Amino acid sequence: MNKTAVILNPAARGERATRFRKRVAELTDGAVLLSTARCGDAESLARDAAQQGFQHIVAAGGDGTVNEVVNGIAGSGAALGLLPLGTMNVFATELGLPTGDLEACWRIIQDGRTRAVDLPNANGKHFVQLAGVGLDAQVVKETSRAFKRTLGPLSYLISAAQIATRQPPRLQIESEDAVTDEGSFVLVGNGRLYGGPFPFFKQAVLDDGLLDVLVFKRLNYLQMMRYLQDVIFSSQITSPDVEYFHTKSLRVTSEGAVPVEIDGELIGNCPVQFDIQPLALRVLASAG
Repeated sequence: MNKTAVILNPAARGERATRFRKRVAELTDGAVLLSTARCGDAESLARDAAQQGFQHIVAAGGDGTVNEVVNGIAGSGAALGLLPLGTMNVFATELGLPTGDLEACWRIIQDGRTRAVDLPNANGKHFVQLAGVGLDAQVVKETSRAFKRTLGPLSYLISAAQIATRQPPRLQIESEDAVTDEGSFVLVGNGRLYGGPFPFFKQAVLDDGLLDVLVFKRLNYLQMMRYLQDVIFSSQITSPDVEYFHTKSLRVTSEGAVPVEIDGELIGNCPVQFDIQPLALRVLASAG
């Protein structure tokens, strides 16, 4: 049987979606092409494909599609391939894939070489690149899909500006590797990049068996945004108001309903337990 299934999230609808599908079908000729119709389809299609014995299951879409496919194939032994079609494609960039060249990405998939990377989870839901508790998850929650389609990344900045006037939550941090036990905003990384090409997690490695954690302490949102700039543009984190540590396990709780996102997708509210499975995901990419 054919060993490769391609799961396409066309993002667009109507005639544009038809053209989009045709382009991917021509590129991936010889593979089985499966298209999603709604949120959650990529995960179920990937799970079915893994159960049917497909060895390579390709996520053709953005980071949200990648996340769904990973949750569908986790534990199956199938390898993940990436055709980066999203706005930012953070995980593909992290892996060093040529994100602007779909033909080159397809050649990498056809070549069949894999590398093993760690597989984190939040309350049992897998993610590959990053997770957030607080500010960024609130932004995701309050940015509608229609708003994103119209304004793209600018929509997140507008939502963030609206949220910045509010009082941030109080988060309790539980980890044997953390110094601080309270914060206003928590980011968890598997790779170095966050929100695009920004190296938030300076020491992160995809296959070290560790989560990289940033805790922004008792800060208001405007202070947080200033520190976010420092995190992006500094070679190392030196601010006493931001703690950076590595751990295998982390729990974050809150008194109120504080949202949690993984790979840019909401999964609910605190409390949230983060864990990691070392080298549990095979990805079609050159060795890192």
